[in-house]
Amino acid sequence: MAGRDLRALFSSNDRGMATAEAFTNRQVQWELIAAALAEHLRHTADRGFDVEDLEAPRNNVIVFHGVGGIGKTTLSRKLETALAGAEHRPAQWGEPTWSGERILPVRIDLARSANTDFEQFVLMIRAALAGLGRPLPAFDVALRRYWEQQHPGESLEEYLRRGGLVGRFGNAMPQQMQGALADVAQALLLPGSVGTAVGAVAGSLTRALRERRQTVRALSGCARLADLLEAEPDLEALSFYPHLLAWELAQLPADKRVTPVILLDTFEDVGDRTHRDLERLIQRVVWLMPNAFFIVTGRSRLQWAEPALQGQLDYTGPAAWPGLAASAVVPTARTAATGAAWSGGRQVLVGDFSSEDCDDYLARRLARDGQPLINAEIRQVITGRSHGLPLYLDLSVMRFLEIRRTGREPVPADFDHDFGALIARTLSDLTPEERHVLRSVALLDAFDLALATRAAGMLHEASAMRLIERPFVRENAVGLWPYHLHGLIRSTVRNADDQADDRWSPRDWHQAAERALAALGEQWSTGTGRDRMLLISCLRQGLILARDFRLGLGWLAEAAWSYVGDSVWEPIAPPSRRDSSGRELETAADALVEMLSALARRQHEHRERTADRLATVASTRLLPADLHEMAAYYLAKAQRDLGRTEDSRLGMQRVIAGGGPLASAARRGLAHLSRLVGDFPAAIEAAQTLGWDGRHHRVLAEVWWVQGEMARAAAAYQAGRIEAEEHSIAGEAATAQSMRSLALAFIDPGRADDELQLAEQLLSGVNIRASRINAQIAALVRDAGEPADWEDRAAHLRTEISIAGLTSAETTLELAVCFHHAVRGADDELAAVITRLRDLTQSGNYAYYVDLAHFMAGLTLAVPSRARWLDGEQLTRSRWRALVTARRAYLRGTR
Repeated sequence: MAGRDLRALFSSNDRGMATAEAFTNRQVQWELIAAALAEHLRHTADRGFDVEDLEAPRNNVIVFHGVGGIGKTTLSRKLETALAGAEHRPAQWGEPTWSGERILPVRIDLARSANTDFEQFVLMIRAALAGLGRPLPAFDVALRRYWEQQHPGESLEEYLRRGGLVGRFGNAMPQQMQGALADVAQALLLPGSVGTAVGAVAGSLTRALRERRQTVRALSGCARLADLLEAEPDLEALSFYPHLLAWELAQLPADKRVTPVILLDTFEDVGDRTHRDLERLIQRVVWLMPNAFFIVTGRSRLQWAEPALQGQLDYTGPAAWPGLAASAVVPTARTAATGAAWSGGRQVLVGDFSSEDCDDYLARRLARDGQPLINAEIRQVITGRSHGLPLYLDLSVMRFLEIRRTGREPVPADFDHDFGALIARTLSDLTPEERHVLRSVALLDAFDLALATRAAGMLHEASAMRLIERPFVRENAVGLWPYHLHGLIRSTVRNADDQADDRWSPRDWHQAAERALAALGEQWSTGTGRDRMLLISCLRQGLILARDFRLGLGWLAEAAWSYVGDSVWEPIAPPSRRDSSGRELETAADALVEMLSALARRQHEHRERTADRLATVASTRLLPADLHEMAAYYLAKAQRDLGRTEDSRLGMQRVIAGGGPLASAARRGLAHLSRLVGDFPAAIEAAQTLGWDGRHHRVLAEVWWVQGEMARAAAAYQAGRIEAEEHSIAGEAATAQSMRSLALAFIDPGRADDELQLAEQLLSGVNIRASRINAQIAALVRDAGEPADWEDRAAHLRTEISIAGLTSAETTLELAVCFHHAVRGADDELAAVITRLRDLTQSGNYAYYVDLAHFMAGLTLAVPSRARWLDGEQLTRSRWRALVTARRAYLRGTR
């Protein structure tokens, strides 16, 4: 706890409510500080360390940067108290390795609201060092001379008191400075009151230093003191005086040695990329005080290690600041915790709170009788919405109190809420152009510079380049588009009540969505080759934009055809408007989202659900004719999978009559329907007219394997796979290979094993549930007659098929089970499965599977077969019976 939370305290009349500023553990950051400071102390204690060396690289600064509201200021304050003494340090932070060293923390708030100018900055450091109880004459003489020149007639003591420094650091500094002047005047044998002769003291001291008089040998070791005293005492000269402070600190005896740790908070308010005047002065102080350690907290990384800033700052480049370079690596928490030396990355992104930390914060912030006032259910909602941002937690606490003031007890639904204050914090230090880009990319899940610039409608990338350096823009180096906004920032910018002066109207948002959708389409259409990742990524983002802003389909229609054509079926669509809100489909974009979602989800849902969703899409007539045909075709496929043969036949015929892109596929569908009812000659005849588009090889193979011609079927499946690979249709290649594995599993278990490995390899890149199940059935057929766990595997697969609602796969599995029992000669088990198979095929679809089960076992059919076998029933029977006898011989040979 950091103390009483006065805002919460004054937000309620409930005197029984305990309010406290909760500090949530930042142990990793402490470990990094501890390791960096320990390394700094080792460096400054080394005999070779020279405080006056102005050319050695500097590693005396560490930066913690992150989005506004992430808790940087809280961290800075806690570090100040923790460095002041063990009694203020959280127990979980652990004991630092520098125990015994004297650390002097000095925290300086650089926020605009704090009105900290450079004079105050320097005076704060000196005032903090007054605690040493001794003058620092080299610095004090120079500072006193500066003050007399720049503030004639103004008392330094009064200035310190008015600025609050006396209350914070005491009033010892003016007396020490006065004592330093008196000591120097006495050493120089100057007459009169030194209080009115600062200029004379400085002048005499300079001459004495030049002449190397013995009377000032205590100061003669400071090689640059005379030069600083001769320089015009202006702000520029003041920025070099900290060198004198560093020198004075180095002269302290060992038992008085102290290391200042200067915490610079809200560094983003120091300036911007154009105006770096104050930053230049502060950077100079950091460089000139190599024996002090600086902890910077702000929204952005320090750019001091970038060579391009040469001329704007005095000391730039990775050689000057090795720890601030982009290539420097931040040590692991393990390295930091062990206190191991490191001089790597000193730019640390302050991460979001974990869910546990969020809950802990909310539980401790408000309490009554030691129990959290905010209940667990509300805490869970706030935590989920916060994305780990502490500012959101703080705003939610104030909302909790605000609702209680109305006399109503807050409920979880009250906190499904965006806070406009987050927008103000996010936009506060952005240029107008950066704000415009920020709002534009808030429409996108991810983006690159080109996409951000195009979505913003700008001609140059400069503003987007500046924006991606902000901590609320996260980077994924391996992503197609490497950048994305912090989740909460994006949600808030898009959804909260924006009261900024440059807020967007609904028309502004609509126009930005049009630009973003067009930009995605341009990236997809100009992509090289058949880039599946680019297609999917563009579709995912484009569908959301078109749906949410009621935009025309444009390039999305062509992209949808490309998506379907590869038969890979990656998850692609967001929840449809109908799914997410209960409203009916209203636009073409709504319908397209629902259709593509149904097609992808059919690999994970029961076919009944797929059929219902596609029927709804088709009934709206919102889609253009070609996409409506797509819905009709896949609806007919789902109906076939469900055993609704007549509905499927009518649907396929309508697609064929339309003559669109799926007419060939629909003719294949009719061939499949002929095969389902056992009209094999009709299926073969249809296959002759299908060509590549109709997957003619696979249609032929699916007829031949049920005739028992496994080798012929396997060859046709292989031809189909090769043809699919030539056309880069990954889904069709995987489907053909899984069925080739099934055909070979009946006749050659050893070879089938190799083919199944290839099938698994091809299936790993697609999302086709039916083909994956066929590969599993193939593995069962390969192992038929032997493994003890065979029936358990079959039972597990039976459950999976039932969940999927795949009737065709269900009958194929039961046929495989019949093969297993026939090989084993388990007549009773075989009879039970035949009964189950007969029940499954009562509709007439796959009824000939019952015939095949009888053929395998050499049983006589009770009812004559109604199937039209290509070579007649007797030859087909002998082939299936031969498969069983061959498997028995194979098993005998392997034992």
